[in-house]
Amino acid sequence: MKNPIGIISMQFVRPFTGAHLNVLQTIKAIGFDFIELLVPEPEDNLDSTALRDALAEAGLDIVLAARVNTQRSISSDDPAARQGGLDYLEHCVEMADAIGAKITGGPLYGEPMVFAGRPPLPRRADEMKARADRMIEGLSRVASKARAAGQVFALEPLNRFETDMLNTTIQGIAVIDAVNDAGLGLMLDTFHMNMEDQSIPDAIRLAGKRTVHFQANENHRGFPGTGNMDWPAIMRALSQINYQGPVSLEPFRRDDQRLALPIAHWRAPAEDETEKLKSGRALIRAALDFAEFAQ
Repeated sequence: MKNPIGIISMQFVRPFTGAHLNVLQTIKAIGFDFIELLVPEPEDNLDSTALRDALAEAGLDIVLAARVNTQRSISSDDPAARQGGLDYLEHCVEMADAIGAKITGGPLYGEPMVFAGRPPLPRRADEMKARADRMIEGLSRVASKARAAGQVFALEPLNRFETDMLNTTIQGIAVIDAVNDAGLGLMLDTFHMNMEDQSIPDAIRLAGKRTVHFQANENHRGFPGTGNMDWPAIMRALSQINYQGPVSLEPFRRDDQRLALPIAHWRAPAEDETEKLKSGRALIRAALDFAEFAQ
């Protein structure tokens, strides 16, 4: 199992604009195989042709991460927001095609909570079902478009503090099976799984072939190996389901323990993180490689 290992662009800079294409060479030099990039917005001034050429020059592949919000929510009871979600996901397919990406992942259902300034609200059972039905209907529409373009959407469950739509792997499986389209698969992120799944390895085995993208993140979003994740057991489970897709790292958390620090907010690196990134990548690579011999 030789899964490509990548790093999210936010590790280096945000927003990633046309002025940051040189970062791709840095990512390759560290040893990564791909970049996980937020789907470019118009204000990013990131030309798709220039990006595609820079990726080819650096020898990097790319995976896209969708940026949903309350106006881009296929689950919303607001028709305008629901249409905005559909339009945005169709735009993601077009952007992926222009850049050369095959996977676009994230909380595609929309409905973010805390990070969108929207607190969780109590809802009746019929309201919850209606939201789920709208999510499945919307995903069914865009999955077929992704499949026709030779792509796949990767649906990501998030922890309960970031969404009230989809939190566990079992819930994600239910949605994938309901849509039943090769244009939609499952993205698993160990940071969220650590909070919501009873067992990360068991959840991986349950998801099985539905998994199309995997994010290897520590429980505290630090560099791999600095938290409590059991990487040998996790990677063994990936090997057991014969997962050969991309594995990306998102070590957002910086080594800063000051009081009243906005840990949930993105902050630029305060130091050269090259050696930490190399070590984290090497740990994940080794766990993936040894998993083949530890069945």
